[in-house]
Amino acid sequence: MALTFHFAARSDVGLVRKDNQDSGYAGPHLLVVADGMGGHAGGDIASATVITELVEIDHDSLTAAEASTQLSRAIASANEEIARTFADNPELEGMGTTVTALMRARNKLILAHIGDSRAYLLRDGRLAQVTKDHSFVQTLIDEGRITEEEASTHPQRSVVTRVLTGAADDEPDVGAREARQGDRYMLCSDGLSGFVALDTIEEILTGGTPPGRAADDLVSLAMRAGAPDNVTVVVADVVEAGTAPSTQPQVVGSAALRRPAKRVDNSPAARAAALTATDDDEGVELDEEGSSSRGGRWLRRLGGLVVALLLVGAAAYAGYAWTQQQYYVGTQDGRVTVYRGVAQDLGPITLHSVVDETDIEMSELPSFYREEVAATISVDSREAADQRVESLRAVADKCGQLRATGEPCGR
Repeated sequence: MALTFHFAARSDVGLVRKDNQDSGYAGPHLLVVADGMGGHAGGDIASATVITELVEIDHDSLTAAEASTQLSRAIASANEEIARTFADNPELEGMGTTVTALMRARNKLILAHIGDSRAYLLRDGRLAQVTKDHSFVQTLIDEGRITEEEASTHPQRSVVTRVLTGAADDEPDVGAREARQGDRYMLCSDGLSGFVALDTIEEILTGGTPPGRAADDLVSLAMRAGAPDNVTVVVADVVEAGTAPSTQPQVVGSAALRRPAKRVDNSPAARAAALTATDDDEGVELDEEGSSSRGGRWLRRLGGLVVALLLVGAAAYAGYAWTQQQYYVGTQDGRVTVYRGVAQDLGPITLHSVVDETDIEMSELPSFYREEVAATISVDSREAADQRVESLRAVADKCGQLRATGEPCGR
């Protein structure tokens, strides 16, 4: 019996984040979720890069071995592209992304996974996680130091140990599974799994609703939980070929919004410039349509100029006030440091100041985290900055333990 996917993909920026760094894809033979990281250092680019590379292999008539090879090569190609991107744009260094991908090859499914996004299988009414998180808390679970229940509320639960960063040794786990008619798979970023209980997710997936409705309901659950992170969900049923509704492949999140050649500048200065340009254009149009008096035309132009200057001044003040409500984690004197503001200057005006220079030495962190901090990590509040610092402290402590036993502390 020939099988295929009946699928749906959804993604939402959430209620806290300013941009969506998740990307997702759902097609008849391929499902992918990628959760970008690096803040303004390009997490959205990293996740979109993965989707761009992987959509090319969504086709049929592959054996399991061929599908495994193609999926591994496509992820490796995406990783190389990430490396090239930050080699050409040093300000993007430190970006990375998780990848969880499921590719159908006849009656087999090839699963590739790196990071803490997840894949779940609903079979015979029971939901089970089929991926293993590459995260700090998963290491603690494996060592028997905490339980699964304790991991769900651990302050370092968002600290990942393996993702695609462009390094040559960034490789996903790859395995094969049997495809069974009636199975339902759900792939998601931690914006869902980190904030919605497993039994609640199971209730939605077992409800008998089609993939699109189930995915919508799961995103809504994340919203009701406060949606502090981007949330991306892919739901797919394994069905007999020819019985699934005709559905076009779906690209969601950053991969759907991003334009490779031009990134959108949504800063206060850019918004002010756009507003000023719009008002000026409307003023010219009114002048050409209306006044026949030379004095009237000059008064209109002068009035338009005054309005434009007032708008620019107001926007500049609002923009500066906005920067002083932002925080980021960076480095100073070789230590992890919390800053208020944004990591740039506006001419002679400095838009950031030190809030807390911690005792965490940059040299104590693995290279991936050093690069991330050096590129600066944007956060949404002082509390979020403190939480990120504690996560970095836990990583540094873990590295210290490894080094004390003679083991290397990797990326």
